[in-house]
Amino acid sequence: MPPTTPAAPAAPNKELPRQLGLFSAIAVLVGSTIGSGIFRSPAGIADKLPGPAPMLIVWTVGGLFALCGALTLAELAGALPKTGGMYAYIREGWGRLPAFLFGWTELLLVRAAALGAISITFAEYAVRGIGFDPALEPYATYARFLAAAALALMATINIVGLRWGSMLQNATTIAKYGGLVVIVLLAFALGLPKTGGNFTPAVPAGSFSIGAFGLALVSVLWAFDGWADLSKVGGEVKDPRRNLPRGIVLGTLAVIVIYLLANLAYLSVLSVEEIRVAPLVAANVAERLVGPWGVTLVSLTVLISTFGSINGSMLTGPRVFFALADDKLFFNKVAEVHPKYQTPYIAIGLAATLGITFVLLRSFEQLADIFVTASLVFYILGVSAIFPLRRRPDWDPSVRVPLYPVVPLMFIGATLFLLVNAVMDPGARWGTLAVLGVIAAGIPVYYLTVARRR
Repeated sequence: MPPTTPAAPAAPNKELPRQLGLFSAIAVLVGSTIGSGIFRSPAGIADKLPGPAPMLIVWTVGGLFALCGALTLAELAGALPKTGGMYAYIREGWGRLPAFLFGWTELLLVRAAALGAISITFAEYAVRGIGFDPALEPYATYARFLAAAALALMATINIVGLRWGSMLQNATTIAKYGGLVVIVLLAFALGLPKTGGNFTPAVPAGSFSIGAFGLALVSVLWAFDGWADLSKVGGEVKDPRRNLPRGIVLGTLAVIVIYLLANLAYLSVLSVEEIRVAPLVAANVAERLVGPWGVTLVSLTVLISTFGSINGSMLTGPRVFFALADDKLFFNKVAEVHPKYQTPYIAIGLAATLGITFVLLRSFEQLADIFVTASLVFYILGVSAIFPLRRRPDWDPSVRVPLYPVVPLMFIGATLFLLVNAVMDPGARWGTLAVLGVIAAGIPVYYLTVARRR
């Protein structure tokens, strides 16, 4: 009997294999971005800016700012194709303390709030889809448990392997993008000839103010959020110097195009006043065009959309915890790679646990506000890292951001405006300050733990 061949050595404990191609990379970004925002935000935006032109302008401006961030991120990702994405850029550009604060905030606020908000939307649509009102008990409680179960399922899928999570992301991205395309085509083919569009008067009296525009822009950027998520799995993308920049820019452009077309489609069928009172605006459009089965189509699209966004957030977010631990800024155990599935299974389990906790304790509105405010601070730090990194003699990106430094400065300026606007707004002030307080609390934690050990 021939001697037994020794088993091949396991992959290094803290290395993640590169398995994502260009299409999968684009699907991660598009699938993470298109969630509930394009279906839920238009009503609130129409309420703040009740005119066709202001509504379309704020979506265009939001898309422009997201593109400025994505173009800057493309240069950073091409030069630093590392797991954790924004964490790596902040660490290389600004040092370990800001990088620790990003990981601290991602752990305590951002990832749990994102997973919670998206899963609650998914569960509420699912409960409503079977004929019950998720705002009433006991269905509100059932929706919370369904949201928690969805997070547990997504965590399991992503622990079993990046390939399974990626396949699910590809499928749900195609389905949700296709659903929006169908709504757009139906609106232009059936609705526009009947209504002639609801584009006049373009700017009715009282439909625009700077303060209202800023608040509406927050909602738009919530819908666009996700353009940075692909960078978090930068350590698992094949040929990253080529595919990461392309995936970030092409994915962001794909989202901008479908969002603008969707808003034009909504206005082709419904008036601004009708959109203002339509939280499920896409469903109202589809029902107006083709009857009850259109509502079913939209409900399925939203369910697939939010389900895919949960998966995208679970696929990308835990990589920050992994990178934080791998860099000795968090518990070493969190940087372990599963010996069989080659995934950061402890980081994924941690993200799911925190998300489930937030789902059971906070409302959608609370979670969305926490997520947006905490994210803005580190988007500024991450994008602005381009300035110190550009001065390094060994800086060798595969692409360079066009119109430097105008493009990153436009993004930073817009983000600062939103933060200041949130602090000045009486309705958002204390929530914003509370989030900033949690971020600042990480400073003494860093000096009492990480810096002390070093």
